[in-house]
Amino acid sequence: MDEIETFLAVMELGTVTAAAAHLNLSKSVISKRVSDLERALQAALFLRNAGRVTPTEAAVRLAEQLRPALSALTAATESASWGMDGTAQLRGRLSITAPMTFGTLFLSPILARFAQAHPELELRIDFDDRARDLIRDGFDLAIRIGEARDSALIGRTLCTDEMIACASPDYLARHGQPAAPADLAGHQVLSYIHLPDVQLWQFETDGKLASTPARSRLTLNNGEAMRDFALAGLGLAMLPGFIVAEPLAAGTLQPVLQGHATRKMPVLALWPPISPMPAKLRALVDHLAHELAGGRPWAKLAD
Repeated sequence: MDEIETFLAVMELGTVTAAAAHLNLSKSVISKRVSDLERALQAALFLRNAGRVTPTEAAVRLAEQLRPALSALTAATESASWGMDGTAQLRGRLSITAPMTFGTLFLSPILARFAQAHPELELRIDFDDRARDLIRDGFDLAIRIGEARDSALIGRTLCTDEMIACASPDYLARHGQPAAPADLAGHQVLSYIHLPDVQLWQFETDGKLASTPARSRLTLNNGEAMRDFALAGLGLAMLPGFIVAEPLAAGTLQPVLQGHATRKMPVLALWPPISPMPAKLRALVDHLAHELAGGRPWAKLAD
């Protein structure tokens, strides 16, 4: 088990030095454990060159199989130590991935309160707009905005947000208000690099979402950057409510096409199908659900 844990730490952190610091061991112990595992498996797991280690194809395949197995084993032992009354301190490590803007604007204080309540628990939080592979990348939980794409994951809806089409007063003064989604063809719009325009610019027609043709010269990979470009009068933006709630409340952005419903987006907590569910993971999901039980906290900015 020590060798497996060490191997996965090197895979996740990328270097022997980082794995040694994480596990509070010397680099020589890390190297020996990895070598012992390679000897037992009779397979090379890393290519070593000038102090750097590169995982082999065998290492990648092994890690993909070991991570869920180790998680299940950890969950079983933690459930036993947690006790029937759930009074024991939560211990161990939780790795969480979430979208960058949602994480920095709203999720950070929620996770900070969870960390304060469980001082023996180690949290690794990765804010990234890319949809990370939980099992391959070693994450226990993902927060996602929008419908789940991986049916193998277990999910819980925390709250629901919606997309809002908006623009600055300056842009609308110069180009006019679009009266219908079809009018977007005559406007400058901002595009999101992780989502094609046909999925971004959607409005509800006869109870179904339909794509609207849009023309863009500006494409960005971050919602806050899109908001800032919209504030600068560079085009119409279609953004989640949590990103534009504050400028809408301040009047520096104005909603457009309000009579046309846009895409609703669940805010989801997703995790791999581990049984039994680790107590620390269950506690985190319950904490998130409790914090967001009143609905979208960003909606209060408009009150």
